[in-house]
Amino acid sequence: MAFAPELRTHAQKVCTLYKKAMRQIESYYVARFVVRYHQVILRSRFDKNKCEKDPKEQRRLYWVGEHELFDKTHPIPIAKFTHSTGIAGGPAFERVVQPPDWVLDYWHPLEKAQYPQYFRCREARKCEYIRHWQNGTLM
Repeated sequence: MAFAPELRTHAQKVCTLYKKAMRQIESYYVARFVVRYHQVILRSRFDKNKCEKDPKEQRRLYWVGEHELFDKTHPIPIAKFTHSTGIAGGPAFERVVQPPDWVLDYWHPLEKAQYPQYFRCREARKCEYIRHWQNGTLM
């Protein structure tokens, strides 16, 4: 569940920043031991400032962390999550196949009869498209 930014506590924002930074490290390195090395360094940076009590300094550190994460964002991040259907390389990429339009031409007439208005309009547009193609006005 996503929260509006103003409804999240500082601790929640810092945890989110930490998770994003951890994922960003996985985007840059392939070898697991190198990834783990950089993640341990990142954790030590977060632990170093965890006892900060001054709210102004907390906000400044958070702001610096967000901007550092933005500056170091990988241009082609690794998509490892199942909901990432739109990102090439993700496990669900192109899982939902959109059939091409010509498939509807091979529907049985009884199937087409269930949607008369749609197929009437479709046939009219196909004829219009063919007319434009033959006249050379199609771009």
